[in-house]
Amino acid sequence: MLKIFFGLTLVLLLNVVGFNCNDDDSGVILPSMCEVCKFFVTELQSRLDETGKTKETLHVGHGLDKKKKIVYNKSELRLTEALTDPHVCDKILEYNVHKERSGSNRFAKGRSETMETLHGLVNKGVKVELGIPHELWDAPSAEVTDMQRKCFKMAEEYEDEIEDWYFNQQDKDLMTYLCANRALRKDDKKCLTEKYELKGEREKVDTDEKTARKKNKKKSKGEEGDKDTKDEL
Repeated sequence: MLKIFFGLTLVLLLNVVGFNCNDDDSGVILPSMCEVCKFFVTELQSRLDETGKTKETLHVGHGLDKKKKIVYNKSELRLTEALTDPHVCDKILEYNVHKERSGSNRFAKGRSETMETLHGLVNKGVKVELGIPHELWDAPSAEVTDMQRKCFKMAEEYEDEIEDWYFNQQDKDLMTYLCANRALRKDDKKCLTEKYELKGEREKVDTDEKTARKKNKKKSKGEEGDKDTKDEL
């Protein structure tokens, strides 16, 4: 009886999240260029932020030439390391598809809620068949590997624009400069402003908004009452 219960629960879970047990391609939604640019810039900016606060200086020059001092956080070396040491697009493989989320929020690091649940069932001794070996469950998905491939292409195609931003326009937001104003000029840019909110955070926002509306409603009623009293006088 317990085995049947777990089986029904598993089938229901997979149907709800749209997980395809037959392992065909019907459930694969490849990343848009907006999503590719968004996560490429996210990882590049993260790399640059890690080294942006250093006060280290570099001494540049060869042989008998007088060596120049260059601030590291404005040097070509810093940009090169951020892009290629190792390549920034390799970081894309740390992402997974979270099918329970919508839009670009489906791409996030760490296991999805679905895979956490399935791994939990396996750990409890429940037999789960997904059409692929268990050791490959956490391997990069078709969506993620496609995003990495497109990321490499974007990094190469927009190398000059990235350098121009780095050396001349770092005061501008990189996401806007590269994605919104260049790479995606003819494409949908909606994903750039999408942000994922944890369930608890969303519920808190909803509660705060409801409370604010109630206060405004009471305030409006109070003001109307005061007006009526003055009119009577």
